Amino acid sequence: MTKTELLRRLIDESSSTVFFGGAGVSVASGIPDFRGTGGLYTECPEDKDPPEVILRGDYLFSRPRDFYSYYVGNMLYPYAEPNPAHRALASLEKCGKLSAVITQNIDGLHQQAGSKRVIELHGSVERNYCTRCQRTYSRDFIIDGAMSIGGVPRCECGGTVRPDVTLYGEALDTEKFYDAEELIAECELLIVGGTSLTVNPAASLIEAYMGERLVIINKSPTPYDDMAYLIIRENIEDVLSELV
Repeated sequence: MTKTELLRRLIDESSSTVFFGGAGVSVASGIPDFRGTGGLYTECPEDKDPPEVILRGDYLFSRPRDFYSYYVGNMLYPYAEPNPAHRALASLEKCGKLSAVITQNIDGLHQQAGSKRVIELHGSVERNYCTRCQRTYSRDFIIDGAMSIGGVPRCECGGTVRPDVTLYGEALDTEKFYDAEELIAECELLIVGGTSLTVNPAASLIEAYMGERLVIINKSPTPYDDMAYLIIRENIEDVLSELV
């Protein structure tokens, strides 16, 4: 029995399965992993501010034009489409074999693929709002605003429109975090994929898992490998596509 066949059996036997994913899930959609080849950290010029400086809440408000120039050019992928991993997870949910998807990604591709119960720990580029009046705006509005003469998306009231994502230095949405923690604590089978599990506090959610069937699908080792019942070192889109 291959590892993928064993995973299929675990899913069939589980009464409650949750998927927890990271940047690796969207790589096959053309969105690079932050720390992988071609990612923001590996491609950052030495004479420029690093991503963890630019993508901060205080940077957004002190240097909004520079923030949006970088954000639109490096964080938005308007032509990205769901890949086999996203579609497989949506199919598993539709068949009643997956309770929820918890994601660290902000690209919205799980919903585009058809997943209904998705907890976005770090928010979504699809949602944007005025910091003054709270009016909501689309991703395209952000792009158009960044390309305007002022270089900053502005609300009709004059306020700055910002993405509904958690930037560096900002706290995660408490309600979403607790919902994710509860789902992980109560599930029978936890599948973790496409994440190095090194970015906290999101990665620490794994410690809430009380079961004995933790499956990790990731091409490189993680700090939680010792907890795993099954480890698969293959491309996540290849593994998940074989399950449906």
